[in-house]
Amino acid sequence: MVENTKILVVDDERKIRDLVRLYLEKEGFMVGEAADGQKALDLYKDGQWDLIVLDLMMPGIDGWAVCKEVRKNSNVPIIMLTARDDEIDRVLGLELGADDYVVKPFSPRELVARVKAVLRRSQVAPFSEQPAKAHILQFPGLSINPELRLVLVDGRAVSLTPKEYELLYQLARSPRRTFTREELLETIWGYDYMGDTRTVDTHVNRLRDKLLKASGNKSSYISTVWGVGYKFEVE
Repeated sequence: MVENTKILVVDDERKIRDLVRLYLEKEGFMVGEAADGQKALDLYKDGQWDLIVLDLMMPGIDGWAVCKEVRKNSNVPIIMLTARDDEIDRVLGLELGADDYVVKPFSPRELVARVKAVLRRSQVAPFSEQPAKAHILQFPGLSINPELRLVLVDGRAVSLTPKEYELLYQLARSPRRTFTREELLETIWGYDYMGDTRTVDTHVNRLRDKLLKASGNKSSYISTVWGVGYKFEVE
């Protein structure tokens, strides 16, 4: 997974960039650096990156704007760095499409662990490692191909982030079964994830919006079980 994996580190503090690069390169990752948002966007457009570590608070073009611009045409995993452990920052970052966040000051080892976890969940296994016949989930108006990680609504592909896809697939594999937020957090983000159940709510809301828009407002396929969690339902 690590070999030839390219990570873009964006932070206006040189000491932080140097520290993150040191630990990532020690693990075998290829690392690029940007000291501001404009440089980050230039490097992003010029290269193929497997993950972006993105500081939120930067002069000029900040991390919010960079994330929003990247998400217009890419699902590359993004881990946001924030100096404030503020719920509003976390929720807004997740709503913009970030896959995870780390609060400053942070442990470099923890950041490396987060990078590896996000990459594991975002990278598709080679076709040689896939089952000979992957089971395609078929529902009225919706098709989920786990081998290709392809979601079709009324025959049209829907662009989902890795976490959105995993949420949909987890729910759709067991229609009408209610999953608690804690179950989804542990299954999708991992038992060592430092977030909270509101992370699940944020991603489910974004997933619903995409499915609802793709279906022409006919269905979002995911129902809320109040006080418990979520379930997949079709007519």
